[in-house]
Amino acid sequence: MTTYISILRGINVSGQKLIKMDRLRELYQNIGFNNVTTYVQSGNVVFQSNNSDVGNLKQKISQQIQKNFEFEVPVIVLTINELSLIINNNPFKNNLKKEHTHLYVTFLSSKPKYCEKEIIESKIQKEEEICFSEKAIYLYCPNGYGRTKLNNNFLEATLKVVATTRNWKTTNELFKMANQIN
Repeated sequence: MTTYISILRGINVSGQKLIKMDRLRELYQNIGFNNVTTYVQSGNVVFQSNNSDVGNLKQKISQQIQKNFEFEVPVIVLTINELSLIINNNPFKNNLKKEHTHLYVTFLSSKPKYCEKEIIESKIQKEEEICFSEKAIYLYCPNGYGRTKLNNNFLEATLKVVATTRNWKTTNELFKMANQIN
């Protein structure tokens, strides 16, 4: 059985697309997933499945959410190895001058066909930093994520791929949880 991490985009934000975590766990169990665990209220789910087709897993989860809750939710599914690479490749994580509370990872559903780095980089504000990889964008936002122009909506629209952002603590906690059930 393979352990996966799924990250849902845009649930339980500003009273929109509300899903209680116990109902989300139940939904995953009803699909046939095992050892389902959620983390915080923003749609982070660790689970196990015999299905090795990540695209199929995303589709099953999205379709079941649509069926049960009557709204669409983009879903990103990662293996432990993919999440490990994303964490290990964060260029800011070992910089002692950068507080981890200001680190964010924007997870990408696929590699962008066109990466307009100049447009994205033109939105960088004082002291912010950004770094691109194939499956993630790393952000350092010392003035707070709520103030950056490099937010999820902007990155998603510019890169033309589904994306969802998590803080560094959540990213690492998901990896820890996945390793505990692996």
